[in-house]
Amino acid sequence: VTLEKMTWKEICLLAGVVLGCYWNSLSCGFVFDDVSAILDNKDLRPSTPLVNLFLNDFWGTPMSEERSHKSYRPLTVLTFRLNYLISELGAMSYHLLNMLLHAVVCVLFLRVSRIILDNTSSLVAALLFAVHPIHTEAVTGVVGRAELLSSIFLLAAFLSYTKSKGSDHSIVWTPIALTVVLVAAATLCKEQGITVIGICCVYEVFVAQGFTLPMLIDTMLQVVRGKDGLPYTLLQTLLKLIVLIISTLLLVIIRVQVIQSQLPVFTRFDNPAAVSQTPARQLTFNYLLPVNAWLLLNPSELCCDWTMGTIPLVESLLDVRNLATLTFYSLLSVLAFQSLRHSTKSAKTVIMALSLVVLPFIPASNLFFPVGFVVAERVLYVPSMGFCMLVAHGFGILSHTGSLKKVSWLFMAILLTTHTVKTFNRNWDWESEYTLFTSALKVNKNNAKLWNNVGHALENQNNYERALKYFLQATRVQPDDIGAHMNVGRTYKNLNKTKEAEDAYLIAKSLMPQVIPGKKYATRVAPNHLNVYINLANLIRTNDSRLEEADQLYRQAISMRPDFKQAYISRGELLLKMNKPSEARDAYLRALELDGTNADLWYNLAIVHIEMKEPAEALKNFNHALELNPKHKLALFNSALLMQESGEPRLRPEANRRFLVYIKEEPDDANGYFNLGMLAMDENKNEAAEKWMKKAIKLQPGFRSALFNLALLYSQSKRELDALPVLEELLHHHPEHVKGLVLKGDILMNHKKDTKGAKACFERILQMDPTNVQGKHNLCVVYFEERDLLRAEKCLEETLALAPHEEYVRRHLAIVRSKMAAMSAAGQGLSPLESSSPSTGEGKTVHTEKDEEGGNKKNTWKTPPTRSEESSKKLEGSQSDKRTKSKSTKEIKDIEKKRAAALKRLEEIERILSGD
Repeated sequence: VTLEKMTWKEICLLAGVVLGCYWNSLSCGFVFDDVSAILDNKDLRPSTPLVNLFLNDFWGTPMSEERSHKSYRPLTVLTFRLNYLISELGAMSYHLLNMLLHAVVCVLFLRVSRIILDNTSSLVAALLFAVHPIHTEAVTGVVGRAELLSSIFLLAAFLSYTKSKGSDHSIVWTPIALTVVLVAAATLCKEQGITVIGICCVYEVFVAQGFTLPMLIDTMLQVVRGKDGLPYTLLQTLLKLIVLIISTLLLVIIRVQVIQSQLPVFTRFDNPAAVSQTPARQLTFNYLLPVNAWLLLNPSELCCDWTMGTIPLVESLLDVRNLATLTFYSLLSVLAFQSLRHSTKSAKTVIMALSLVVLPFIPASNLFFPVGFVVAERVLYVPSMGFCMLVAHGFGILSHTGSLKKVSWLFMAILLTTHTVKTFNRNWDWESEYTLFTSALKVNKNNAKLWNNVGHALENQNNYERALKYFLQATRVQPDDIGAHMNVGRTYKNLNKTKEAEDAYLIAKSLMPQVIPGKKYATRVAPNHLNVYINLANLIRTNDSRLEEADQLYRQAISMRPDFKQAYISRGELLLKMNKPSEARDAYLRALELDGTNADLWYNLAIVHIEMKEPAEALKNFNHALELNPKHKLALFNSALLMQESGEPRLRPEANRRFLVYIKEEPDDANGYFNLGMLAMDENKNEAAEKWMKKAIKLQPGFRSALFNLALLYSQSKRELDALPVLEELLHHHPEHVKGLVLKGDILMNHKKDTKGAKACFERILQMDPTNVQGKHNLCVVYFEERDLLRAEKCLEETLALAPHEEYVRRHLAIVRSKMAAMSAAGQGLSPLESSSPSTGEGKTVHTEKDEEGGNKKNTWKTPPTRSEESSKKLEGSQSDKRTKSKSTKEIKDIEKKRAAALKRLEEIERILSGD
């Protein structure tokens, strides 16, 4: 069975070879650029509107922002989004799809090669392409999918164009129209896809029409001299080329509009030659061409990052490396000149191979405009097709030479085998960031970025001591690397070495470019370098005496870059700490103008409104955050807590739902279960409340509020004896828990008839706080229960001195004195043994009706998180006290209910004290 001159055996062979080379890539994770493109890219999430993929760059940054990389690849991001729908952030599916796409490219490349090469040579070219080690970055690195997808559409566009010539040599327009569509698709996967137009032009002129350079020159001379008109075939060729060129121009114009006529901001660390003076810039960029060619010829020393000091600048014409540049251009010129002069099949093969090498590489060559790298192995994915064609063509010539046939086959077998082994072994380097960057350091020790990245990998493992060594080495390799000094500062901070951290940040700050009047600052500095102001401010604001200094740093960063969103966020947090909620709100609103789809910002704004005692506005902002991210954990928790505190019964079902979603996202957080328990208590659903409280206690043994409220639940449910072991556990973990002691004393005296145990509880309270009126009064009741009226009288007098305005204490003292007078009149002694007891011994102590923390809430607000030093880091929350002091109407009603209940208990005590 054949398919476009390919057999199924050949297709299966290519697929099998790709599988054999890359199956170990399935065990690799997300490394290097994958982190920004996959893990930190919100465009992959289903909650992000699909239209955002066409408004943002490859990394999820709006194209309109200056910090955007301007790499517009929405179709590639769309495939990442499909992966996310299948496995979310499970890396295996991403690597599997990359491997399958590489196999598709290999099959299409075989089909293209069949147009130019014979069957054997084309299969050799496809096999060499399938196993070439230079492709590991494009295939095993997930972000390399841009190359894979663009190559598929590029090859498909070329194949479509080859069918634009009819059997009668007429123009067939359908394949040309399809070519334009496929070129657009290739460009939407990666920018270099547009270069296939040039490849089609070369094919049309030199292969389809069979022109040579001398023929073209001769024809043009005849036309210019007026001796002859343009041949019909040439007119057809010109017409097709004009259509292709116009299509290209339209695509370029659209592309320029998309990037809003702005080139991305790159620093001298990304591409040192780009900011160098003449002739160093030109000499270095031209030297990079033989460097890339050598990587194709000898892919033995591969490196994931070639920026910074990897390749020293060629600053002089006397630099010996210029010989490599001259040799490269000489060989390229000879090949091009010879192939353009002749119309043989071999010449056509060479010219097509050279077009595949040269044209797709031009956008990444730095020769016409600077790019954000010095050398990048993945951009050689398409150019390597032309290289593989040249090698296979040479192999074909040698294999048809009798004396060299066996040698050529042996050489090709060795080449394919060694490349397969290299590729397979190279895949293991991409297993993790640590393995990737340590392998790169074996190749190049002069790149500070590699030392930094090994440090980051160790930092992610919380191995700060080792990470610091790598960061410090980065500062030695590149002393003016701002990022390296920032990394040193952050690591010192993690090691709690505040002074050393501040010194490192100050060094980084001193390396920042100075403001030049009339020149826009944002165009001269990498946006992430401005984080030095954020990091330094975050460090010094831990000292309350330096808050104004920290605010000055935030404002300085904002003045340098008014669209610096992170500066507004961090300043908002600081202003909240400085008790300036109005200014904090303004800072967050400004940040929201820059990024209105940021759920974390809406969450922080909600916390500000809580501080401003505007719960309704806070709830609106929590809801905004949840609309953008329905699983935003802190917004779920605190919005539910706010609903719970409102006391509105109509809000309880939604609060309950949000807490349920929260515990699904955070199944190990006891606070979620605890608050579900409190909601159940508010609804008088005692069984549910008991279940949630027990779950909270199981997850967090010694959970103070959960233990107390579970005991209180048992007490209110007439299960006082079940409450005792819970109280024992509470007091084991928190022996100074006053309300727990009060409740335990009450149960011991009224239900266990253990006045001795109750007395110990109340005495323990008074040891901790001699002025505790509740504990003192309840101890007085114990004395009365013990028939010690003299001590009861003295105790109540002392209680009245502590709380002279408490009428119930005054009444109880009057009752005791009246009892003593009656007994004295009856001739009864007042010693403990002789005094009479209450008729039924049902003395009651007074204890609180609700929880321990005041009001009807058992948990503290989770505050707006303090951002980490790197802006891509996720928000975290802590449980510091951020409660409003004013009481709502519901809280006032609760207090009144408690007072009414307390008065009822006092009446019971008065009846007891008044009895015989």
